[in-house]
Amino acid sequence: MSALWKPGFASQRANWLGVLLLALFLGTFPLWLNTPYALSTMVLIGIYTIVTIGLCLLMGYGGQVSLGQAAFFGLGAYGSAILTAKGGWSPWAAMIVAAVGTGLIAYLVGIPIFRLRGHYLAMGTLAFGVVTYIVLNEWKQLTGGATGLPGIPRLSIAGMVIKSDLAYYYLVWLFALFALIIALNIVNSRIGRALRAIRDSEQAAESLGVEISRYKLQVMVISALYASVAGSLYAHYMIFISPTAFDFGVSVRLVLMAAVGGLASIWGAPFGTAAVTLLTLGLRELIPLLTQYGTGEYQIIAYGILLVIIMIFMPEGLVTASVKLWRYKLRSWIMAVVAKMSSSGRSGSSGHVKSA
Repeated sequence: MSALWKPGFASQRANWLGVLLLALFLGTFPLWLNTPYALSTMVLIGIYTIVTIGLCLLMGYGGQVSLGQAAFFGLGAYGSAILTAKGGWSPWAAMIVAAVGTGLIAYLVGIPIFRLRGHYLAMGTLAFGVVTYIVLNEWKQLTGGATGLPGIPRLSIAGMVIKSDLAYYYLVWLFALFALIIALNIVNSRIGRALRAIRDSEQAAESLGVEISRYKLQVMVISALYASVAGSLYAHYMIFISPTAFDFGVSVRLVLMAAVGGLASIWGAPFGTAAVTLLTLGLRELIPLLTQYGTGEYQIIAYGILLVIIMIFMPEGLVTASVKLWRYKLRSWIMAVVAKMSSSGRSGSSGHVKSA
């Protein structure tokens, strides 16, 4: 029973309850909406959720701005795709090697890039993303260039090739839940406390003995590993990739997913990713119905307006705002019940006095 009084026990219990509820929802989702379109959409949401979880660790907890996360996403995808399509590797072995290689690149890039601060850091990560995109686009002998890289084999388990959207749906979300659990443990560990200290004030954290450079590099590598694994899953699901899937626009979309869900909340990643993805798909279908000039420009304008509204009224993200609203409603309901009970008690006691 003493464990119940330990600091953070309630939050850890809530996290585990949340994981179980999310797993229950994901496990039963195909039972009531089992269409190819819905499953493929959920597969993409699961893949981008993995990337966004890593981005929340880097930006929300580490306080380091990144506009080049799509580069790590692309490195993982192309690393796995090249090793399997051209080298004949096993997809699982290729995924591991691609993740290790992407993590090493993130470590080497992080050493000089974390000498920058603020907007300069954002520009540095942006430059890395642009350079990576150019390499993927121009190194035609290896990546296929702008025409893309076909012939990527599908993943298989025990000799059984995963072909159906349903099977891949469960596989991707198994990875996403595992990534979520790891991130929650990181946040509640010594590393998570150090990252929050660095985010709040690097000078104060350094004065307390926190090794700022080491923790920055660690969270950079962790976020790159998340993006690399998601990229490999994406490549083996699409079985064809091209550089346009990893350009600057994708990096911006990933940041929006993290921001809409809540940067300072790991739980914001799946909900922010789902919100932005469904919003994009919804606008793609709705705009042509509202105007005959339903071009991409109108979709982008509507998309931007809705996102600005979300960020104005819910700056802390969907998850934090929803939790606060639920707590406010619960508190109001409890106060109303208490007030009603107290008023009933006073009226009953006054009636008893009168009858006496």
